[in-house]
Amino acid sequence: MTKNTKFELVENFIVENREAHYRLAYSYVRNKENALDIVQDAILKALKSINRLEEFTYMKTWFYRIIVNTAIDFIRKNQRITVMDDEILNIHLPSLEDDMIDMDLQDAIDQLPPKYKSVIILRFFEDLKIDEIAEITGENVNTVKTRLYAALKKLRIEIGEDFRL
Repeated sequence: MTKNTKFELVENFIVENREAHYRLAYSYVRNKENALDIVQDAILKALKSINRLEEFTYMKTWFYRIIVNTAIDFIRKNQRITVMDDEILNIHLPSLEDDMIDMDLQDAIDQLPPKYKSVIILRFFEDLKIDEIAEITGENVNTVKTRLYAALKKLRIEIGEDFRL
């Protein structure tokens, strides 16, 4: 396969799935501009390392891994400080009891260490399977399962026993 063909396949994948990529980045930083920066940085990293992608059947997990690592690096560099847009803030202002539960859940997820937060986001918000999460995070399946259960336990403690994702 030529380099141009690889480039075109990756480019098409990125364009076709741009909403999912943005949503994943946004789930880490909760800010439109920062999420867009993360996606842009991830695209640049992907295009620079396109030769490392040997199997195109793994393109999704390969690119998700780049986004997750870029988001975690961004959070580390910015010491977990997130600024929320006014429109997003208005969406999250509590108006109903359900909104409060959602905010509590999001706050609890944001407080998780990155290794737990990644598993929760990828499993429940991106609807990925355990083996896909293992591929993205570079961990084995049992480690992912352990982190998932530990993260859920932490969330139950933080939010309350009646919590269900």
